[in-house]
Amino acid sequence: MLFAIGCAHSTVMADDESTVTNSWTPQNSRFGLFDCLDHRSGYYEDSFPEPLLLDDTGLEPDGEVELNYLHTEAGDERSDIVSTEVQKSFGVVTFDLGIPYERFSDSDDAEQGIGNIELNGRCPFYQYVSANGVFDTTAGAGVDIGIPVNSQVSKNTELEPALFDDLKIGNHFSIQVILGYDKLFGGGDDGGSEEFEYGLDFAWAIPRTELPIPGIERISPMFEVDGEVGLNEDESGQNSVLGGAGFRLDFRPMGELEPSLGLSYVFPMSSAAREEVHWGIATSFTVEF
Repeated sequence: MLFAIGCAHSTVMADDESTVTNSWTPQNSRFGLFDCLDHRSGYYEDSFPEPLLLDDTGLEPDGEVELNYLHTEAGDERSDIVSTEVQKSFGVVTFDLGIPYERFSDSDDAEQGIGNIELNGRCPFYQYVSANGVFDTTAGAGVDIGIPVNSQVSKNTELEPALFDDLKIGNHFSIQVILGYDKLFGGGDDGGSEEFEYGLDFAWAIPRTELPIPGIERISPMFEVDGEVGLNEDESGQNSVLGGAGFRLDFRPMGELEPSLGLSYVFPMSSAAREEVHWGIATSFTVEF
């Protein structure tokens, strides 16, 4: 309840004081419930490159449309997931609607169809920015709800509450961390499955002023870690970890549109992951408007 009240209060405060300028100081920049948020945070200035393997935790005040594609292979097994997402923030609260199409196949069989329709909401609840702005961290919480459509690949309702932290050190380096508990409900084959999910995204942002590539506003090399730990008795302690090495290109604005393209090579980082994925490719194209 306090979290909901804090998000609502922060939304009103952010709308009332939406103009972010360099006049903010450590003394007058605090806002939100118990003054836990800070207008000086890079969280409000698109300082964190959007991940490719992990869920996005950033603020999307202008709205965003995103097209993602993940392809993985392990021997004769293939997995292809294409998803479309729409994100929009109201004050400091961000909502996300995603619709995936999934196909899983091997040498004998294939399953495909529309996956769970995903509804996501997230909100920061605490921010700290050092006086010189070098250290900037945002902690927040969110919840992801997957609604089944009764396709071959969508039988169970999914619920995943999560915590996240977006940390920026200096003008270039950032770390995004997400921790979640995922549970499937329903009578499908995976009904009752429980997992602890975690992810890390390390990025180094290089702006146009330092690397003037025509048409590019910012390039961000990234390394991601995407892990799942089984919590059911038959999978207890089984840790499946994928890695991703890639980059994101933020193009220069085209009028009101701000396009961005990401590409990452995906590989297993644990024996459990190696059983399901030998290699893969993740791509992401987004447009802010």
